Amino acid sequence: MSPTASPAAASAPAASAPTGEQFTLHHDGAHGPVDATIVQVAAGLRQLSVDGHDLVQGYPESAMPPYATGIVLVPWPNRVRDGRWTHEGRELQLDITEVDKSNAIHGLLRNTPYRVVERSADAITLGASVVPQHGYPFHLETTVTYRLTGNGIRVEHGVTNVGVEAAPYAVGTHPFLRVGDHPIDSLTITARTVEHVIVDARLNPTGLEPTAGGEFDLSTGRLIAELELDDAWRVEPDADGVIRTILSAEDGTETELWQEGEWEWLQVFITRSYPTNDGPITAIAVEPMTAPANAFVSGDGVRWLAPGESWSSSWGICRPA
Repeated sequence: MSPTASPAAASAPAASAPTGEQFTLHHDGAHGPVDATIVQVAAGLRQLSVDGHDLVQGYPESAMPPYATGIVLVPWPNRVRDGRWTHEGRELQLDITEVDKSNAIHGLLRNTPYRVVERSADAITLGASVVPQHGYPFHLETTVTYRLTGNGIRVEHGVTNVGVEAAPYAVGTHPFLRVGDHPIDSLTITARTVEHVIVDARLNPTGLEPTAGGEFDLSTGRLIAELELDDAWRVEPDADGVIRTILSAEDGTETELWQEGEWEWLQVFITRSYPTNDGPITAIAVEPMTAPANAFVSGDGVRWLAPGESWSSSWGICRPA
């Protein structure tokens, strides 16, 4: 002990990360080493790289995830207007978690530490319970499996209704994408957008509009520098049944987010004030969802699970060959 250190200071435990335990994964892929960091709180994706090229926007271990970076959104993604919905003739009230817009946002597990179910060098399965609570009187067991591939990561979400009545369920995630060191504003985003979700001032849906040829059509590629987005779309799969969103740099390098056909909704959020150690930067969240905002009210994309019923489906991020 140094002469100036107090006994209390000398015995103080090291500060823990606000996102809990950090799980590092590694895989020797066909295109070089693939590395990822998964966090315990909200089962978030904090870091992903292929051969040293970042595929997601990371944040320091000592920080909370800015703008909900990488977290899992369950049992609903996005928002529920006023946190209010009706089930079997009874009005239910979720806790208001987006206070400035009076919405319930991003589900019920965004601050929950997940438990390790299974782990290997290049994969981890985390689990968490959704217990009956304000506005959601249902009981689910959920899992998230992150598995590294030869050029990225595959993420599988699983759920089982362990309650006694049918339960509504939807899921989304909140990754921010990168293409290596390329500035986000220099990239082009391409997605097979079919219908754009029209929203009110509180970002809750009021309708759908076709996108072909309009300002919200991303199908032929749009320069991110020219976009201001916090918008959702219904998206369409390619011929192989997979939905793809691609960020492309001028030199031809790309990052791809893919989602299985049941994830037929996509939210894109652009901020020009994402915090980093070098100051604010532009960042883009590309968020696969199985349902749009306010789905508990509209019913769009909501899956009703019978007691004992399970469901699973996947999405992922990769660096195309």
